[in-house]
Amino acid sequence: MPGHHLRFASGLESDFFSGRSKGLATSLLTLTLLLALFAAPRAQAGMFDDEEARRQIKDLSIKSNERLDTLSKAQFDLVNQIQALREENAKLRGQVETLNFELESAKKRQQDFYIDLDGRLRKLEPQSASAAESKPGDEAKPGAVPGKKVASDPAAEAREYEAALNLFKANKIKEAAGAFQAFVKEYPDSTLTPNAQYWLGNAHYSLRDCKKSIDAHKAVVNKWPQHPKAPDSMINIATCQQELGDAKGARSTLESVLSKYPDSPAAATAKQRLKK
Repeated sequence: MPGHHLRFASGLESDFFSGRSKGLATSLLTLTLLLALFAAPRAQAGMFDDEEARRQIKDLSIKSNERLDTLSKAQFDLVNQIQALREENAKLRGQVETLNFELESAKKRQQDFYIDLDGRLRKLEPQSASAAESKPGDEAKPGAVPGKKVASDPAAEAREYEAALNLFKANKIKEAAGAFQAFVKEYPDSTLTPNAQYWLGNAHYSLRDCKKSIDAHKAVVNKWPQHPKAPDSMINIATCQQELGDAKGARSTLESVLSKYPDSPAAATAKQRLKK
């Protein structure tokens, strides 16, 4: 009987430990499954996080490339615009130079025309004999101012007038203006004085002094209204008035040319300008 009890106890112990092992194994398996279940979402989340990061990096790369392309295109367009502006500027500079050349050529042709016209008119003008003659007793007249000319020398007048005209022709306008002014003062009664006064007005105009030009040409019109240069002086007065912004005055002057000198070449010029 004692042996039987020992075997029974031994069996119980074996069963106990065997059951305990199974329970422990079951517990370990359960724990492993639980850990796997908890770990799986985290692994998946990590995988998803990596994919999102790669996607964002790819999007940023695409956007950066697009911006670079846009910037490059803008820079290219800007370079083209700058080049176009440079070409346009060069073209305009060339046009300005051409216009300046044409203007200078026109001024030269105008000067030559006036000088030629002046020579033709002088041939038609009668020379006053009284200007070359001195009155008897003038030099012995009491109270005469020493140094003042009482008799003029037509040859000297012609030389001084030609000298002033040559200065104008050589485009030495300032010197020509001074020479014409001196001539008018020196020979107020000379037959060449109206011409000198006329050229004095033209010289002032060439020097861009329209007010002095108007005064000089008005002297021609007022002192020598029948002189061939009087209508031309009125045309020049109208030109200066227009440039000074006095359109009404310019129109009035041109109308006066038509009424006072209807058969003159200046009248045809006035008629054309009044149509504009």
